[in-house]
Amino acid sequence: MLRSDAEISRDLSVSLARLRSEMKYCVRCSNMSDEDLCRICSSSSRRQGLICVVADFRDVMAIEQTRQFAGTYHVLGGLISPMDGVGPEKLRIDELVGRIVDEQIHEILIALSATMEGDTTAFYLAKRLEPYQLTISIISRGIAIGGELEYADELTLGRSIQHRVPFGSQGY
Repeated sequence: MLRSDAEISRDLSVSLARLRSEMKYCVRCSNMSDEDLCRICSSSSRRQGLICVVADFRDVMAIEQTRQFAGTYHVLGGLISPMDGVGPEKLRIDELVGRIVDEQIHEILIALSATMEGDTTAFYLAKRLEPYQLTISIISRGIAIGGELEYADELTLGRSIQHRVPFGSQGY
């Protein structure tokens, strides 16, 4: 940066400031957006009764790159991790339940990393959502155990979404 033109540094600075001031969380799904409602939630071509639950907005980007999912998303804002002091109350789980009740949701696809924290969060979600008579599925485990969802290749992640299985059939 010190060796480049001063104009490049100024442009970068302006871009970072705009990013910080204009980006926000979607009021519906908590994905990153420059509008109150993100482009995914506002799309009429999306299956509104199907929600893919992810930990982070980067997971939304990874799944979107596969072009295999046509529903909407719900970003939890992390994973349950007692070792790090993150319990269910620190995640956007109550907001997910509110969406299920308010929006006539019929299927939840849990797409969390295949880690201890991801599995713990998936198990908690399945138990919490049990009373709502939903189809709850989880992405196939083509993702390596211990791997992070955002680092999975597109083909593996796409096939995991296409071949999702009912929650509980994988030993949960």
